[in-house]
Amino acid sequence: MHLAYPAVLSVLLFCIGIYGVLARRNAILVLMSVELMLNAVNLNLVAFDVWLRDALHSGQALTLFTIAIAAAEIGIGLAIVLMVYRNRGSSDIDRLRDTAEGHGPDDPGALDALTTTPDSAATATQKAEATA
Repeated sequence: MHLAYPAVLSVLLFCIGIYGVLARRNAILVLMSVELMLNAVNLNLVAFDVWLRDALHSGQALTLFTIAIAAAEIGIGLAIVLMVYRNRGSSDIDRLRDTAEGHGPDDPGALDALTTTPDSAATATQKAEATA
C-alpha cells in the first residue's frame, strides 16, 4: 500500500479536527475535535512506521504513548467541563471566555472593587445598615 493513502486520510482528519476546534462553541465537541486530531497523528505515526519498516516499531510505540496521553486528557477535560456545567449551567466556550476575562476598564464597578479596602468595606456595610 502506498504511503499517500493514509497520509491524505490523516491530513483530512486533522483538518476536520482543526475546524471543530475553531468553529465549535460546545466544550465537549471541542474535546472530541482534539481527539480527532490526535487520532490523525496516530494514523500518521503507524503509517510511517510501516512504510519505513522499522525493526523497533518506534511509530507504534509512540502511538501507544499518544493514546495514553489522549485518554488522560479526555478524562481530565470531561471532568473540568462537567464541573463548569454544574457551576455555570452551560458549556458554551464563548460565555466561559467572557466570564474569565472579568470586568473591563469600562465597567464602573471595576474601579471600586479594586480600590476597596477592608476598612472601607466595613464602613460601607455600616452605612447600608444605618439607611435600612
